[in-house]
Order: sequence, then C-alpha cells, then structure tokens
Amino acid sequence: MAATEFSAGGVVVNADREVIVIVPTRRAADGSRVLALPKGHPDGTESSAEAALREVREEAGVDAEVVGSLGEVRYWYQRSGKRIAKVVEFFLLRYVSGDVEDHDHEVEHARWVPAAEAVDTLTYAGERNMVRAALSRLEQAS
Repeated sequence: MAATEFSAGGVVVNADREVIVIVPTRRAADGSRVLALPKGHPDGTESSAEAALREVREEAGVDAEVVGSLGEVRYWYQRSGKRIAKVVEFFLLRYVSGDVEDHDHEVEHARWVPAAEAVDTLTYAGERNMVRAALSRLEQAS
C-alpha cells in the first residue's frame, strides 16, 4: 500500500487581488524551478488551518487570517522509488501584515503577482485551480 502525505497551504490575497507565489529551493523531479503556493506539513497537533498560516509566515514572510477552506489537491509522486499519495488542503487567506522578503531558507524568493497571472503561471494545475477558486470566492463576496 502506498504511503499518504498531508500538507496545508494558502492562497494569500491582498487588497489589490494579488496573491503570493514562491520559488522553493527544492526543484521539481526534472530539476526545473517550481512556481508554487506556500504549503507544508502540520507540526504536532496543528490543525490544517494553523499549519497553512504558519507555512505562509515561514515561506512567504507574511501574516494572514483564514477566510475559509478552498478544498484539496490530490496527486501522486515518487520518492526513493516509492509511490506516495499526497493530499494538500488549501485555504483562502487574507493578508494582514509582513513582507515577502522575510521568507525562510526553504524559499529562493517570494513575490506578489496579480491573481490572474498566478492562474497562468503556477507550475501545478491543482494550485492554479486553487487560485481560481479563491478568485471565485472573492467575486461572490463582493
């Protein structure tokens, strides 16, 4: 049976409808750079939402607040010849404070981009879908 991994992440949106994207130091399987949303594994007894907020603070240098869940992205990948099922729960997060230059060592750089640009440029389809879901949610709320 395949191992299953869980992570939580966020689509951080500011007042200008920009979202934070990151370039992790870890490369894709083919060695290429990845443009991604901040995400990571929960620590200890953290809830998914708490993990998403912490990962955004660490990887993107900002504090945010949870607006709501956007759903899950599910995919498979290989590590050391083992097939691993990955589930990532994403949250719509509202920017509160901080600077994207204040990210940790796991990230080459973090930056704000217009949400529409993120939909076109994020590496993974599941993450592009999460930004679409965030935009849809914001449209419904306005």
